[in-house]
Amino acid sequence: MEELDTIRLNFNPKSLLLLNVSLGFIMYGISLDLKWQDFKFLRKAPLVFFLGMLSQFFLLPLATMILIQVLQPHPGIALGMVLVASCPGGNMSNFLTYLAKGNLPLSISLTAVSTLMAWILTPLNFYLWGSFYEPSTALLKKIDLDPISLILTIFSIMVLPMILGGLTNKLFPKFADKSQKYFKWISVALLFVFIVLALKSNWIYFIKYIQYLIWLVLLHNGLALIIGYSVGWIASLPVIDRKTLSIETGIQNSGLGLVLIFTFFGGMGSMALIAAWWGIWHLISGGLIALYWSRTKSI
Repeated sequence: MEELDTIRLNFNPKSLLLLNVSLGFIMYGISLDLKWQDFKFLRKAPLVFFLGMLSQFFLLPLATMILIQVLQPHPGIALGMVLVASCPGGNMSNFLTYLAKGNLPLSISLTAVSTLMAWILTPLNFYLWGSFYEPSTALLKKIDLDPISLILTIFSIMVLPMILGGLTNKLFPKFADKSQKYFKWISVALLFVFIVLALKSNWIYFIKYIQYLIWLVLLHNGLALIIGYSVGWIASLPVIDRKTLSIETGIQNSGLGLVLIFTFFGGMGSMALIAAWWGIWHLISGGLIALYWSRTKSI
């Protein structure tokens, strides 16, 4: 595994631009569908929203670090796990929550607010929790990482498109209503093209390390899903809210993680492989659990 220190995945500037554009389109498309009534219930049930944010931005990174301390993975692998755990909820969480018959307004609110807060909380969590694992701390010291540039990058590709989409929805509601589905399909298509190109360019590394990564990501993602559901269960929340917290915690924006890895970490193979496989696996696990919950009245 030592050679992972030197692997830099093949990723040309055009592919990185494609990923940035697709993420921007995803965030813009999501915000075109946001309506003020989606947030009104937060005043009636602020505890549920607080638990969702706590689960995603504190309990998941904490559990990730505990898992890292127990398993003692490669330093780059550990940093990739921390980065994924520090990212906001993924855009597919809303669809999966709908499929699982969860609390869709809560899901939309958590995704939107976690994305808007990501420009601060993602770097903060990454630096904080990444420093608790000594091998990763040593690796971080070798990387010339500008925190301001990191914050501005997250803001430009995540927060700004959501603000623009929200303004479009408010000022041009008819346009937003008619176009939001097209933006979503375009963004998904761009993201799919990016994944195909990335796998094609780096297939040799993916095949070589998949046996090591698959169980690690499976364990990490399963832990995230369990944390979200357990928080709701401990708080005696309704089943629909437990499902929602589980999906929001288990579906992370690994696309953002990949952008940050290729922009600030030079495409470090160990980090990128974790984020890339997480991006594939969490859709599989999320889809399976959502299908199961859609056929189950209570748990």
